[in-house]
Amino acid sequence: MAALCIAFGCGVVVSAGRVVAESSSSTHYQMVETEFGAGSTLESCSTTYCATSSMGDIGGASSATSPGLGGAQYTEPTLEMTIVSGPSDLGVLTTEHTATKTTTIKVRNYLSGGYSLQLIGDAPKFEGHSLTALARPTASTRGKEQFGINVVANTTPSTGKDPTQVPSEEGLFGEAAEGYATANMFKYVSGDVIAHSTQTTGGTDYTITMIINISSDTPSGLYSGDFSAVLIPAY
Repeated sequence: MAALCIAFGCGVVVSAGRVVAESSSSTHYQMVETEFGAGSTLESCSTTYCATSSMGDIGGASSATSPGLGGAQYTEPTLEMTIVSGPSDLGVLTTEHTATKTTTIKVRNYLSGGYSLQLIGDAPKFEGHSLTALARPTASTRGKEQFGINVVANTTPSTGKDPTQVPSEEGLFGEAAEGYATANMFKYVSGDVIAHSTQTTGGTDYTITMIINISSDTPSGLYSGDFSAVLIPAY
């Protein structure tokens, strides 16, 4: 029976591109957002400027653990990512057990035009042997060497969670990408887009589930892998 210990962490990188929104200004004023009119998202334009008006919804719903986005909270476009996790030791594995690890990535997006979320890194490895990364969506099979992820709730194994809008409201801004959006099917290709949004404003929590299976031919050893989440704004 093969046995091994796996440890991996998750880092974070935000792409270097700058998100820009149009504003109007002179030597005396600058207008990015203003408060006039009687609607939450009214827009008035002339040949010289456009103004997005906001009344009564400056702040968003928030809590100590889940800060919210309101209609006019920032003066500049904002794209933020927070990873709720760190290096993890999955212990000693056997062919009779599927090891799992979940990591939550929180994305807050304000006037960026949307974004894509990538995961980059090699499958866990020990010396010259890397665990077999699943090149296409595949079911978890105990006793067969596999490494894969998805971004939805699963029943086999029972782990993970669907993307969650924060604060909770009707509709969802972000969603899991093709290849990573089917329950109980796992895939991993470094650099793939695993989630995305086409909305300009919103917050979404993504739960990334990693599964690891070993076979009787998997060499014993301390396997490890480092991964970076890369958030790319859309223009």
